[in-house]
Amino acid sequence: MLQTYLDSVSRAPDDYPAEADLRAAYERAKPQLAQPALYRVSQIFLPAAPGDGDAVAAARKQALDLVKRAQAPKADFAALARSHSQDASTRAQGGDIGYVPLAQLTPEMRPVIEQLKAGEVAAPVQSAAGFHILKLVDLRAASVAPYEQVKDELRAALRTQRQELAARAYLEGLLNAGTVSIDGAALNAAFDQTAAATAAQPAVAARAP
Repeated sequence: MLQTYLDSVSRAPDDYPAEADLRAAYERAKPQLAQPALYRVSQIFLPAAPGDGDAVAAARKQALDLVKRAQAPKADFAALARSHSQDASTRAQGGDIGYVPLAQLTPEMRPVIEQLKAGEVAAPVQSAAGFHILKLVDLRAASVAPYEQVKDELRAALRTQRQELAARAYLEGLLNAGTVSIDGAALNAAFDQTAAATAAQPAVAARAP
C-alpha cells in the first residue's frame, strides 16, 4: 500500500521528458552507445602442440600451402576450410566465425585482422594451439546507435530516474519534518486501485479436505 501511494505521488508527468531533454540525454550517453567495429572472420585451423617440433613443422608447411591456395584467384576459402580445418565449431560453416569485435579474437589474431582488407587472406598465424589461416570476409565500421533506435529506452530510463528522485525527495521531506502524514484522498484512491486489481484476479477453488 505504501509503495502504491509513493508511486502515485512521485510519478513523472505524462509529457516528461520533453524532446529537448531526450536529445540532451542522447548526447551525454553517446560514449555508452558506441558500437565497436565488427569483423566477419573465417579461419582454417591446424592444431599443433608447441612442444612437438615435428607436429609444428608439419602444420606450418600445410598452413603455408593452404594460404597459397586460398590466396589464388577465384579460390574457394569455404571449401578449403570444410576440407582441411580442424576447428569442429566452424568447419561445417566453411570456417565462418561470424561478426565479432576485435577484443573477442585472440591476441595473436588482432593485429593481423586489423590490417586486412575485406576479402584478403593473411599469412598463417601461430598460437599456442596451432596455426590459423584467417580471411577477413567483411567489416562493419565502429558507430554510435542512432537516436531513433534508442529514444524509447532513453525515455523509459529518464522517467524511472525522475520517479526515483521524486520518491526519495518526498520521503526525505517527510522525515525531515519529523512526521509521516499521508493524504487521505490519495490513500483511498490507491486502496481502491489495489482492491479492484485483487477483485479482478480469478478465484482459487478451495480444496476438499
